[in-house]
Amino acid sequence: MSAAADVPRVLTPAQRNQRRSELYSLMGDLPAWNRPVGVEVRSREETPHYSLERLVLDLNGEEPVPAVFTKPKGAAGRLPTVLFNHSHGGGYNIGKKEYLEGRSYLSTPPYAEELARLGYAGLCFDTWAFGERATRKESEIFKDMLWKGQVMWGMMVFDSLRAIEYLLTRPDVDTSRLGTLGISMGSTMAWWVAALDERVKVCVDICCLTDFDALVADRGLDRHGVYYYVPSLRKHFTTAQINALIAPRAHLALAGLKDGLTPVEGLDRIERELDEVYAAAGKAENWKLLRYDVGHQETPEGRVAIREFLKKHLS
Repeated sequence: MSAAADVPRVLTPAQRNQRRSELYSLMGDLPAWNRPVGVEVRSREETPHYSLERLVLDLNGEEPVPAVFTKPKGAAGRLPTVLFNHSHGGGYNIGKKEYLEGRSYLSTPPYAEELARLGYAGLCFDTWAFGERATRKESEIFKDMLWKGQVMWGMMVFDSLRAIEYLLTRPDVDTSRLGTLGISMGSTMAWWVAALDERVKVCVDICCLTDFDALVADRGLDRHGVYYYVPSLRKHFTTAQINALIAPRAHLALAGLKDGLTPVEGLDRIERELDEVYAAAGKAENWKLLRYDVGHQETPEGRVAIREFLKKHLS
């Protein structure tokens, strides 16, 4: 087990803030936080299911970030809004298109349409090495950043946190009802972002609630890309301890029992520890882990559960 296992499971608010700062500090040398977030609107269009804006965001001062923002057609006022985090899957040319068009391991409809049906807005951007930012290989980016004292995952998470900052500037976003959601790499991003930013009220992660210790024991490190690995992380945090920083806010996790990315022993450990954390906070109903007899995919049943969870906690 990790040395981080000695940290108490149930923390005071002050201890949670301290741990949140500790987690942020492990993300390497990051850009300045006090820079304004820039935005360029490329185009606006109406699709059969939603209104769509194509954007270029300045989140980090180093590389432009192409993004899409959607909302229900004709919607007025401030809307519940979800930051959708796209997956990896080796689809470097896909990125934010996953949000608009779906993916083979996602249920239907694509999440841009799903969120619009729920009456929500949504934002998704190309993360480092993906979509329109796939100008360099993931391994090249990782090595270049390492030389500069940066952590690739830290830079990815930083962009997501800054994307939340952008959402706060929009007059059509209800900043009291922000959620984050994703599958695979996007799942990991969802729980990191929710752990680090208390303004995120709902977290939904699909198929990547991976217990680090269980992954090591299962000889599964090569099942995740190099982007995933943060120096010294296991000296300070277990997976459950990161996710405990989300409590008592709403958190739904979905996993496949045949998914090699999330060994079952690790799921058991995370569920047991988060059950305790949420019960101690008096919010046991805000945390749920659902398991399905599948591999690395979102099931139709899982999509229904996600829809109902969002309705309950974000609408």
